[in-house]
Amino acid sequence: MKRITVFCGSSSGTEEIYTSQATLLGEILAKRNIELVYGGANVGLMGAVADGVLNHGGKAIGVLPNFLRSKEIAHKQLTELILVDTMHERKTKMNDLCDGVIALPGGFGTMDELFEMLTWAQLGLHKKPIALLNIDGYFDALIVFIQTMVNKGLLKEANQQMLLVSDSIDELLDKMTNYVPPTVGKWISKENI
Repeated sequence: MKRITVFCGSSSGTEEIYTSQATLLGEILAKRNIELVYGGANVGLMGAVADGVLNHGGKAIGVLPNFLRSKEIAHKQLTELILVDTMHERKTKMNDLCDGVIALPGGFGTMDELFEMLTWAQLGLHKKPIALLNIDGYFDALIVFIQTMVNKGLLKEANQQMLLVSDSIDELLDKMTNYVPPTVGKWISKENI
């Protein structure tokens, strides 16, 4: 993998471990010579992951909608900052630029980005690995909920397995490197549950 998109909060959250792990992820990406694609801000977990990359000689590409430029203060040290018009254009551009996706703790925006990438993969629009860095159990309830989708017959197990999960950065990157996308279709019928 040459580039990974990271979706995460523009806030830091209440736990210091979120920031320290975001920074460490950036450092490890730089050391593995993997470029970062992210939302372009210098605040919150977004700023931490970018700083982790840039402070260790890596490359960071930000994709920021014009209307957020003043709200999510654009990072001034980026390798490249790409300005777009809409949030959808931002997600499309981030997808176009990357070979895989990692989600860190975040709010509605992070969840929107994560689930759109999962939906696109489920529909066969891309075959990229999508991963959760489950820092301090942040995504535990989401993982349980996704299992409920499977248990209730609304998500195929093969599609559930598209989402790679670990609390270890190195293990997660290894899972992404070895990822094989599912070959089943999205639609569920009583015959193929």
